[in-house]
Amino acid sequence: MKRLLKKAITPFLPSYQVVCTTYQIIPGLPITKKLSTHSFEKGAAKEAKEFYGKVISSDITKKLAPVEVQLRVAGITLKKAHFGPIENLDKSKIQTVG
Repeated sequence: MKRLLKKAITPFLPSYQVVCTTYQIIPGLPITKKLSTHSFEKGAAKEAKEFYGKVISSDITKKLAPVEVQLRVAGITLKKAHFGPIENLDKSKIQTVG
């Protein structure tokens, strides 16, 4: 019975994403950013939050500074963490790389 109820409710639950934005700063060139998105199934809140925690606590993420990591639910940002001087970047001059 629980399995049937879970299958009926799952399509109406929100989907989760962890988005990692890496900024590349080279003096004399425009600032570029690269987005990495990891999507989760609908209703996978526990898995998404665990993955977000692993990304935030990783040493590799901290060494890639400046990096911004977001936990999103249905397009709305729930949690945001950043490493490096992201506030000081001029957002209007940043170019997105494929």
